[in-house]
Amino acid sequence: MLKNELKVLIYYWSATGNTEKVALSIQQALEREGIKPAIKKIHKAGTEDLYVYDLVFMGSPSYMWAPPEPVREIIAAMMDEHRKRGDIKPCAPKIPGKKAVTFVTYSGPHTGIDEAIPAGKYLGQFFAHLGFEVAAEWYVVGEFHKSLENSTKGLLGDIRGRPNRQDLAEVESNVAKLIKSIR
Repeated sequence: MLKNELKVLIYYWSATGNTEKVALSIQQALEREGIKPAIKKIHKAGTEDLYVYDLVFMGSPSYMWAPPEPVREIIAAMMDEHRKRGDIKPCAPKIPGKKAVTFVTYSGPHTGIDEAIPAGKYLGQFFAHLGFEVAAEWYVVGEFHKSLENSTKGLLGDIRGRPNRQDLAEVESNVAKLIKSIR
């Protein structure tokens, strides 16, 4: 596949800016690879036809072990739409050339990454039902905004300012590795 042939979407929701920082880092890394992705924020108002894309990055924070309500609502709407179209089939057969990456930001003040994994799995199951191969699940620490205690005394220690440059550099490295593996 040529560089310009890969159609990529970054589809995310962010309330505090943590998830948006990751989405923008993914965009920058893709552009360095010669790929111009579409980047869109998830809104309640409409759904996105994910089948138009070869690779979809979907990002969300983790709120109480799940994506927040606006993300769950849009996924439910897309699931309904795809069911009506007949896209969701028993045994969830994979569609060649369709890949997804989920990315979840989390603060994990109580149990760390275990607070984020269910949200990532939720997003991944959505893609698996659509027939996309889930190529990766990424979990990125983000500051717990508006709570000094949760940002400094939680299981992860002092996470103020995260995702920081080091976190985002790791995301960008992961993007480069992923793109090399699918070209």
